[in-house]
Amino acid sequence: MSSEHALPAFAGIVVAAGKGLRVGGDTPKQFRQWRGRSLLWHSVQTLRGAGADPLVIVIADGAQADAEAALDGCTGYRFVTGGATRQDSVRAGLEALAGHKPELVLIHDAARPDLPLPVIERLIGALDKHAGAIPTLPVVDSLAVDDGGVMAGKADREVLRRVQTPQAFRFADILSAHRAWQDQTTAGDDAQVLAASGGSVALVDGDERLKKITFAEDFLQDTNTLPAFRVGQGFDVHRLVEGEELWLCGIKLEHTHGLAGHSDADVALHAITDAVLGAVGEGDIGTHFPPSDPKWKGARSGQFLEHAVKLAAKAGYSLGNIDLTIICEAPKIGPHRPAMRAEVARLTGLAEQAVSIKATTTEKLGFTGRGEGIAAQAIVSVFAKGSSS
Repeated sequence: MSSEHALPAFAGIVVAAGKGLRVGGDTPKQFRQWRGRSLLWHSVQTLRGAGADPLVIVIADGAQADAEAALDGCTGYRFVTGGATRQDSVRAGLEALAGHKPELVLIHDAARPDLPLPVIERLIGALDKHAGAIPTLPVVDSLAVDDGGVMAGKADREVLRRVQTPQAFRFADILSAHRAWQDQTTAGDDAQVLAASGGSVALVDGDERLKKITFAEDFLQDTNTLPAFRVGQGFDVHRLVEGEELWLCGIKLEHTHGLAGHSDADVALHAITDAVLGAVGEGDIGTHFPPSDPKWKGARSGQFLEHAVKLAAKAGYSLGNIDLTIICEAPKIGPHRPAMRAEVARLTGLAEQAVSIKATTTEKLGFTGRGEGIAAQAIVSVFAKGSSS
């Protein structure tokens, strides 16, 4: 997803009210650790990073303390108590969102922790023509009909698909369908509820990475060949000139001089952007936003960083932390550090505690010491599939 084509606004529901005990033990699987974080944490972070707002997490009665512990560091969500069945739980989540009147909603299982952003793009794109959309995969094995342990026939795998989540819907349609559901049986998923009410459900390409964690061995098996942990570093310099605006970390500072550049010349965000791109092997900021392109003239550097974060997500990584150092004699960075930290956290989807912003001088030495420019260097850690930071 490019920075020029943001997704439409959508709400999110993460269903995490089940017992999930087939994995063994007494802890529901959505709260168990997978690659250093809970399954629930991964699902929530990905949806939030994609723009889900508001986001509702449906949990079992009495499970809030466990859910809060599993979501350590996550923000921007609210809990809703679920029901006896998954369908009841989804209905509770939809009703909780009704007052917000979102146009679109994604409903996702917490037990599918690895959610590629391209799947979300395909789902939401399909809602232009359909009331619902689901990610599917082809069936590759032969299928047989079981009649008491004896093969009674075969099923045509060519017309069958494996269904995954998240499932995407026009909010008004899926809410109306759940409210109208009269069948005494439990629906297999929300697409079935919508189809029963006459809604059209599009099939889009799913992803093998969306595998549902179901059994104990699923926590041990991982076909991902990406390194679990990577680090990137970025460095940038811009000249200080009179008459220019001074932007650092997305915050405009009042100063006698500003930074010169093709964009807003935010040297701090440029360094962080290069660090993110470097961590996932995606070149540098000039590769994606060349200064020779007039459309980036005066552009805000925040969009460059957001683009880099999305590229990291597409590569299978989420950010762990950012450590930034701004090098200058003036202005003083200290008074602006809280606002800078908050803005960088907002742009990257990290908690503020995972963003460090420091400043230093060069003791009057060099171009920064003479007040001719400002430099910044950043180190960023990324973790495969949103692993522990």
